[in-house]
Amino acid sequence: MEGLKICHLYPEVLNLYGDRGNILCMKRRLEWRGIDCTVEELKLGEKRDLTQYDLFFIGGGQDFEQEVLLEDLKSGKGEEIKSAVNDGKTFLCICGGYQMMGHYYETYKGERNEFLGAVDFHTIGGEVRMIGNYTFTTGEESGETQVVGYENHSGRTYLGDGVTPLGNVIKGYGNNGDDGTEGVRYNNVFGTYSHGPALPKNPEFADVILATTLEYKYGKRIELEPIQDVMESKAHESVYNKIMSGEIK
Repeated sequence: MEGLKICHLYPEVLNLYGDRGNILCMKRRLEWRGIDCTVEELKLGEKRDLTQYDLFFIGGGQDFEQEVLLEDLKSGKGEEIKSAVNDGKTFLCICGGYQMMGHYYETYKGERNEFLGAVDFHTIGGEVRMIGNYTFTTGEESGETQVVGYENHSGRTYLGDGVTPLGNVIKGYGNNGDDGTEGVRYNNVFGTYSHGPALPKNPEFADVILATTLEYKYGKRIELEPIQDVMESKAHESVYNKIMSGEIK
């Protein structure tokens, strides 16, 4: 099977809480199955043909780092990202990278930063941050997997009408702390507030993303070869039990 090409967008400014580990996890899970994987970084000011990539990763960042990206997005890269989203390319977007895919981020003081508008949602900054370990279950189209992670965001994200959340919160805040939703799933965009990094301790969710990418590339359903995931499953179970018992917050 031909390998996948992953594009890591803005690695120099969007990489909170070990988010880069998501790429390492995906690359290793592909290689364990005998599938080659190439990762290329695309930094501020750099130009490249985005159609050559199969999967895009955007990590988390602080508010001022998101502002730094605005000019670069306006240079034409933003429209290319939107085209990739509409074409069905896979995106994994974490926290600030997730917020960037929406229409805008409005700070607590009322200052608005216009973002990509690739997906119909917006984010409003709150006075109090939503912080802690949390867990949610993804929707049917995203494998109905149980995910554990760590969230730290002041932004409250509100999805547009007809836009599907990535999942529903079991314990924690998720998108806004009010409606019980977490993240977004639009076309093949997976947006989430889950840091940690998210994928190493959520192997089932990682494989959903990889299978989605391969299915788009080859135009048919792909059954990934099973991996034992003994340590990964133990890590997931340990964190989940601690979250549910209140041992960690």
